[in-house]
Amino acid sequence: MRALSFGAVAERYERYRPGYPEELADLVLGFAGRPIGSALEIGAGTGKATRLFAARGIAVTATDPDQAMLDELRKHVGVRTIRAAFEEVPTGERYDLVYAAAALHWTRPDGRWDRVAALLKAGGAFASFGGPVRLVDPAVERAVSEARAPFLDTDEFPSPDGTPPEREMQWPGTELLQDARFTDVRQVTIPQRLTVSASAFVGLLSTISAYLQLPEPERAWEAISRVLPETVEIEGGVVAHLARRT
Repeated sequence: MRALSFGAVAERYERYRPGYPEELADLVLGFAGRPIGSALEIGAGTGKATRLFAARGIAVTATDPDQAMLDELRKHVGVRTIRAAFEEVPTGERYDLVYAAAALHWTRPDGRWDRVAALLKAGGAFASFGGPVRLVDPAVERAVSEARAPFLDTDEFPSPDGTPPEREMQWPGTELLQDARFTDVRQVTIPQRLTVSASAFVGLLSTISAYLQLPEPERAWEAISRVLPETVEIEGGVVAHLARRT
């Protein structure tokens, strides 16, 4: 199961996955429009986003189905944790904020928004954010695509509801707009460019589920390594979807 493939590479995930900019916390908390005392995080992983919100004094409950990911998270931030898939998180407690960092697409479509609505206080905020990391240089991107082709057509996760990439509003905003329990739906992009070494870029690829599902992922990483320059520039813009519980 792809959603449970990350635990084996938890340390690499922490080392190579980019963190989230402070502007993201500013965006989410500004959108909330009221003090946020408690938050539930869906699929917290190693806590890349957890520490961003915990540092703002919010009592974050971080959930993840993978114990190895939570163990890594605890090395970096001290918050309440629950080992559970989103579908197993108890709904007896309501939060000011429910958010997911590059994790919402792993949740089951059936009942997803019922559960989010049940976990949010009236007027509470929901946020989902993430986005693919892409190479900025078109020539390097073409070389990497050709090197990857024998192993994978693409390493990106398809839109869960089939929304084409050229459409202005992307998933999950498309679904939120259709649910009367949520209002003020917004999509905001925070640009973020980074320059990393070739080895760090391959390290990042080694944490992506599409590669982890290959029988011999190392062969793909080696093929890509051979076509990379010493350093690469990557576009890691964060696409955030925000909504408010009615």
